[in-house]
Amino acid sequence: MRLVIGWAITAVALAVAGRRARDLYRMVMVGQPAPERLENVPGMIWAQLQDVFAQRKLLKRPVPGIAHFFTFWGFVLLMTTILEAFGDLFVHNWAIPLIGHDSWLGFMEDFMVSAVLLSLVAFAIIRVKNSPHRLERKSRFYRSHSDAAWLVLLMIFMVMATNVLYRGAQTQLHDFSYTHWAFLSWWAGGLMSGLSHGTLEALEAIGVLGQIAAVMTFLVVVMYSKHLHVFVAPLNVSFSRRPKALGPLATTPDMDFENMAEDAVLGAGHIQDFKWKQLLDLITCTECGRCQDQCPAWNTGKPLSPKLVILDLRDHLFDRSAALVGAGVKAGSAAGEDGAAVDAKPAEARLVPNIIDPDVLWSCTTCGACVEQCPVDIEHVDTIVDMRRYEVLMESSFPTEAGLMLRNIENQGDPWGLGSSKRLEWTEGLGFEVPVVSGSIPAEVEYLFWVGCAGALDERARKVTQSVARLLNRAKVNFAVLGPAETCTGDPARRLGNEYLFQMQAQMNIETLNGAGVKKVIASCPHCFNSIGREYPGLGGNYEVLHHTQVFAELVRTGKLNPTNSFDAKVTYHDPCYLARHNDLYGAPRSVIDSVPGVESIEMHRHERRTFCCGAGGARMWMEEKIGKRINVERTDEAIGTGADVVGTACPYCMIMIDDAVKQRQSEGAASESMRVLDIAQILETSLPPLEPAAAVAAAPAEAASPPPADTSPSGDSSPPPADSASPPLDAGPESGPEGA
Repeated sequence: MRLVIGWAITAVALAVAGRRARDLYRMVMVGQPAPERLENVPGMIWAQLQDVFAQRKLLKRPVPGIAHFFTFWGFVLLMTTILEAFGDLFVHNWAIPLIGHDSWLGFMEDFMVSAVLLSLVAFAIIRVKNSPHRLERKSRFYRSHSDAAWLVLLMIFMVMATNVLYRGAQTQLHDFSYTHWAFLSWWAGGLMSGLSHGTLEALEAIGVLGQIAAVMTFLVVVMYSKHLHVFVAPLNVSFSRRPKALGPLATTPDMDFENMAEDAVLGAGHIQDFKWKQLLDLITCTECGRCQDQCPAWNTGKPLSPKLVILDLRDHLFDRSAALVGAGVKAGSAAGEDGAAVDAKPAEARLVPNIIDPDVLWSCTTCGACVEQCPVDIEHVDTIVDMRRYEVLMESSFPTEAGLMLRNIENQGDPWGLGSSKRLEWTEGLGFEVPVVSGSIPAEVEYLFWVGCAGALDERARKVTQSVARLLNRAKVNFAVLGPAETCTGDPARRLGNEYLFQMQAQMNIETLNGAGVKKVIASCPHCFNSIGREYPGLGGNYEVLHHTQVFAELVRTGKLNPTNSFDAKVTYHDPCYLARHNDLYGAPRSVIDSVPGVESIEMHRHERRTFCCGAGGARMWMEEKIGKRINVERTDEAIGTGADVVGTACPYCMIMIDDAVKQRQSEGAASESMRVLDIAQILETSLPPLEPAAAVAAAPAEAASPPPADTSPSGDSSPPPADSASPPLDAGPESGPEGA
């Protein structure tokens, strides 16, 4: 009888779960093709090892991470007990072929059951402490299922409890072949020692059937709840393109308007315009809220929650599923229930503003904190930028103030519209000549110094550019600049959603760089660094790109720059998002700071991978911040809280934003009047001894120094000896130190 009951339960559960799996597959495949997701097999395997089996991201938060780790591995390893339960339907004390009832297996099974039960206690405490019964932690689709998490915890408990029940009864029926290494089973059996043989047989049958029923019920519950990630997360992680740094945007539409189809859609205006991987993202979300916790927009009172963006889109996907799975959906029509054609893209189904509010869409700084934190590798930024692309390119709908920035880039080649004639003004008063590339780059010049729009045109960023140039000259690094031939990389346009303008700028720059024979580039702006190094290769521009902090770290390590003047200050370094999360560059800036005598380095609470955005990314530099607290002020308040005298930066955007916030707080009396914002290059230059007169007037470096990017950490043997000389003032002249920021 129990054989019939067991297989009946299994058949029904598999049928229900299988139908749900089919429906989910159809929904996901409504999305556009993404063949690039299947190309990097080694990366797929590495992502599985890191984020699924090693639970890398989850373990960043130890208590829930360890509990999840044991629960995951508990179910993996306890598949043996589930198989044994099915075997017991046929034969008592059935053993898995080739494995049998070895003592090590019995111990491992009972150990994992104990670990999972303890993990359930931890989950229950966390859930009570962080109750999800708040509006921002729910999606509309699951609001009627607010107790689903408790149900899942109950089902996991039932799987474990029935396991202990039937194995404990078997120990007393002498049908249990594992030794006392299966400690939990023998302990449970000891509690049943006084029961009659008939009662023990009944308990064993209840346990076996209960085990199968609990497992099968859990399967169905998972398929219809947010815990669907149990099955789809490994797939989503495999198809993720970012096992490490975020780097470039994933989606790069073809902007060849001459050969573009008339019905081509740029970006995502309706749910089926997303690629299938993005739809897989939606059904993978665990609703954990880690992305939301780290989002600078959400943490400063903006309406953007990366989690709720994903959940709202998921709800919409489910709501539209009946219409979307019909034939012809990608052509804009689908078959209704009666077989008649229906519009698959009705006006009310447009994502913005019907599903995603414009204030949500335009609040994103593309900092990548959400992507970096997500334990199942959802790529929120790509999804947000795709919706921006549709609004900009298909609807011409975007914040008014951003329109001026786009026109300036298109007409003048920079976001401020100052034009190419001003791109060399920063070279005035340097005391040496900066070679400007005209035609091909000279053979003796190894590096092209990509100055960037901010570095050439913003007053504060110009001072950093001058420091960088003086340091390169002092270290005898042969470099040149493009001068008027340099134009915006297109990063602000791309992050705003104007992919066409980005590709136009990129192709223009690639043509210039390739025409000049450029191979190696030094960039001061992390946004330029990311665009040229990570995004231009997809358009035919392949260069070795270094950030100036990487170059200086190597020059200090090799003794070509030797900081000896004491810089007596507490310095807190702000990691730029596009240097840190987007490109995994943390060590080089810190090694430069640590090489400077007299510096006391203080880390902010949020640093390195968890760095907090300055608020300028995603083209937010050129948009008004009208809602909530200003992001740059929030970050600056954290810096002020460290008691630092200097906020170190390595990005002109960050310098501008944080310097503005420091001045605001100083005017309010919340920050010391002596607090300054300096680039790493300025701090390093301040610590260098004054040049000898003959060296100070040298027109150009005599020989090239070629700092490789591989080793950016400081060497203990090459650290400069401390000096007793006092550090020069922050507004020192060009020969003795950087000008004040």
